[in-house]
Amino acid sequence: MLVLGYGKWNITAASVGTEELAHMEMICTIVYQLTKDLSPEEIKASGFDKYYVDHTLALWPQAAGGIPFNACEFQSKGDPITDLTEDLAAEQKARSTYDNILRLVKDPEVADPIRFLRAREIVHFQRFGEGLRMVQDHLDSKNFYAANPAFDCRK
Repeated sequence: MLVLGYGKWNITAASVGTEELAHMEMICTIVYQLTKDLSPEEIKASGFDKYYVDHTLALWPQAAGGIPFNACEFQSKGDPITDLTEDLAAEQKARSTYDNILRLVKDPEVADPIRFLRAREIVHFQRFGEGLRMVQDHLDSKNFYAANPAFDCRK
């Protein structure tokens, strides 16, 4: 996450990071509620059996395709333009995932929290976009990518 010192915009690892962990907690709670009472037959019929063999009904973060979550999901270079662009992409990917879930799920107990999370991703995207515009406004337009303004101090 990035904290810009321009006196107008501040997004910190604490505020967004905490909210993103809360998003994960909400998703895990939904998955738990949907799977806690499954019978072995329902587990097999749903295609959940391979997951069940490894994790029973415990929560194990992974992509829909079965790839486990790992630290490679976090991208950071220390360059404000690179990092904010990555943040923007992550928010859009999350929004797209929520859109796909909403196409498949009609149960309001699942869909309503997903709609809430989708709305938060849109807000985050807007905030990161504002931050990127501020960084770009403070760069030398003739030398846009020649220096990392967070590291290189040459003028």
